[in-house]
Amino acid sequence: MSELFNWQITWSVALGALIFGYLLGSIPFGLLLTRAAGLGDIRSIGSGNIGATNVLRTGNKKLAAATLLLDALKATAAAVIAYAFFGKDAGTLAGFAAFLGHLYPVWLGFKGGKGVATYIGTLLGVAPWMVLVFAAVWLSMVKITKYSSLSALVATLVIPVVLWFINEPRIALVMAIMTVISWWKHEANIRRLIAGTESRIGQKG
Repeated sequence: MSELFNWQITWSVALGALIFGYLLGSIPFGLLLTRAAGLGDIRSIGSGNIGATNVLRTGNKKLAAATLLLDALKATAAAVIAYAFFGKDAGTLAGFAAFLGHLYPVWLGFKGGKGVATYIGTLLGVAPWMVLVFAAVWLSMVKITKYSSLSALVATLVIPVVLWFINEPRIALVMAIMTVISWWKHEANIRRLIAGTESRIGQKG
């Protein structure tokens, strides 16, 4: 338990990692890519957010895939760079800040995406093999329920628990906070799941 509070990082480095991560995470790739492709402002369609799921609503699958990849990699880059220079704790904080930057980008009035891609990207940067755990849970839940949103939410619950049991308490704590925020951002999806109106994978109309 003592390791949970024994962060191997100075306050100045922590602050720098948070600022650096936030700035990288706040790059709105969904908005930039759709504008570059001549598709206008992604915020004017669908859910209004800048994530890959909303980009997919333009009908451009390649653009949505590129958005998903870049949104994940910006968090990975933040985590890996901070990790390389200042250690694992700095990398964890930078990844966390990138997640926040994606959700609440200052350039867009703090209205961003829902953060699943940057959640995975942070994992890739600080605990790479945990991405396989996330994928395994997501795929298993999709097979059972056909709900992508529910599958992602369940996966975010599993990740902090597994990290705790493999003795990564500080990463587990940060990912648990990210899980809570992710659930908060998916409030509309959760309401639809409860009401039985959430779209299933492969469902038309």
